[in-house]
Amino acid sequence: MEKKIPVVVIKELGETEKILSALRNYGIHCAEITFRTACAEEAIRLACKTFPDMEIGAGTVINAEQCERAIEAGAKFIVSPGLSEGVAAVCKEKGTPYYPGCVTPTEIMKALELGITTVKFFPANVYGGLKAMKALAAPFPQIKFIPTGGVNNDNLEEFLSWDKIAAVGGSFFVEEALKQA
Repeated sequence: MEKKIPVVVIKELGETEKILSALRNYGIHCAEITFRTACAEEAIRLACKTFPDMEIGAGTVINAEQCERAIEAGAKFIVSPGLSEGVAAVCKEKGTPYYPGCVTPTEIMKALELGITTVKFFPANVYGGLKAMKALAAPFPQIKFIPTGGVNNDNLEEFLSWDKIAAVGGSFFVEEALKQA
């Protein structure tokens, strides 16, 4: 897994190539295309076909049906704002990594019961950021985190320097890449 996961919202299918080209030229070969727009499934399919060298995943997947569609479109990983047992079951069956949003001990315990050891910590800035993740890592040393929400260029290195951070997610990567394009 790449350490930087851009959260990409594709509002119109035509934006897909422009955004992913900018990310790739910026040195990022990964994208989490959110499943909250009408063209998300098509954008994932197009991204996987046009950018086979990039790891394309689906984000904001909130139920098993969306998960099935995202994986069918080619998504290589699935991210949710919370933990869905239905999504976890589909991902397990398909052999697709699943990163559910988990910010409490109970949610982390549920993820562990489902065999998940890397979780999205969202929104990181609201739930205590790095300090909270460090506190949670004490009773759950096997857990790795993907903080999203409130991560930016000002605190990126602080997050990435901790060994329990699997990756960081954020839309700010897209903004930075498009500025450089």
